[in-house]
Amino acid sequence: MTRIGFIGVGHLAEELIAGWLRSGVPAERMILSPRGHGRDLAERHGITLAADNDAVVAGADIVVLATRPTDAVAAVAGLGWRAGQLLVSACAGVPLDALRSAVAPAAPVRIMPLTAASIGASPTTVYPDLPALRPLLVRLGPVIPLAGEAQFEVATVSAAIYGWAQMLIGLGRDWSVAQGLSEQAARQLAATTFVAAGRMVAERPEPVEELLASLVTPGGITERGLSVLSEDGVPQGWERACDAVLAKLTAGSGRAPG
Repeated sequence: MTRIGFIGVGHLAEELIAGWLRSGVPAERMILSPRGHGRDLAERHGITLAADNDAVVAGADIVVLATRPTDAVAAVAGLGWRAGQLLVSACAGVPLDALRSAVAPAAPVRIMPLTAASIGASPTTVYPDLPALRPLLVRLGPVIPLAGEAQFEVATVSAAIYGWAQMLIGLGRDWSVAQGLSEQAARQLAATTFVAAGRMVAERPEPVEELLASLVTPGGITERGLSVLSEDGVPQGWERACDAVLAKLTAGSGRAPG
């Protein structure tokens, strides 16, 4: 029976645990570090609480690392890693090279899940895409394998976009409420509008530009709104924000963004 350990039991780890429990992974297959939310989650779900990180590594076949990026390497160095183990790092911007020597002879893998893992809706990027890990990741939502670490960093920007999308949903809700829509209706409408747009892009074969063009009727409401957004520099601001996040992700890797 494959056991899953957690080093770094904060908000993201809590969402991953919820997703795996929801999908049917038994609590007895998990072991938690005593730091962060570890003690609370262990008591709540009947998960084993380890004495320390050494005990997590000793008791697990797959170890999920979800600390702050600046703490990642120190958190896993000097533990009793063994051949055949996987270290699955969910720490943004921490390259594989920084982890390999710290966890040898175990093999490090990078993932970037979203908190929607708790409801089985996280698009989770992974590099490298190892067969031993795939059955666990698919329980959290669609798996998106990347061909290299530079591509992984670019894809990780979507983890920030996920937050920006929630901000936009909130702005749409707030505007609708200010115009007289009920809070419940405004929230549901704003959220499911984004879901609908995403599904159209994900599930229809047409190019994104073609799908958008079909909505932009000359003189219509979509065209009018896009015109205002363009005048206010929203597309350029969005690109600058993405560039800034990628630059932050690659700052310690020695790779230039882009």
